[in-house]
Amino acid sequence: MKKLILASNSPRRKELLAGLDIPFEVRVIDGIDESHPEGVDIYSVPEILAQRKAAAYEDCIADDEVILTADTVVILDDQILEKPSSLENAKEMLRSLSGRSHSVVTGVCIGTKDDLNYSHFSVLTEVRFKELSDEEINYYVETYRPLDKAGAYGIQEWIGYIGVTGIDGSFYNVMGLPVQRIYPELIKVINATI
Repeated sequence: MKKLILASNSPRRKELLAGLDIPFEVRVIDGIDESHPEGVDIYSVPEILAQRKAAAYEDCIADDEVILTADTVVILDDQILEKPSSLENAKEMLRSLSGRSHSVVTGVCIGTKDDLNYSHFSVLTEVRFKELSDEEINYYVETYRPLDKAGAYGIQEWIGYIGVTGIDGSFYNVMGLPVQRIYPELIKVINATI
């Protein structure tokens, strides 16, 4: 069986991948360019970034290893909402999401030493928020400090409990890793049996 390497420091991705009961190691390279490519459809950006991340591991994985990379974006009004730059920016993002639907897209790349693009794909989930009050937004941002989250929220946190009124697609994709789509691809490439 090949060894799985998760190329992410995200605690949510670690938690979700661990739930598949496939052993893995975390290995992270600093300094990978995560700037968004120009002139491409914004819905393809996460997959392109996941492939770019996988390519950065070309000299860092062994023949018996499989690398898993991912990138998640929140899209509202055909614009990507990045991770917020400040608490005030996080509040602005949540105000813009309030009472509306938006898209969450996670791009994934699964690669091997011989083929860093062995499998790559994107998963899209639509999320609807209720009208959030300023008090709710302020409480969430001040208490949970979501500066490390695309779109300034974690669906698995308080704001998701009280604010999300509907999801069309994978809940886990919104958390940052579409495990239901990843699982069969990993089983194929690492030759594991469950």
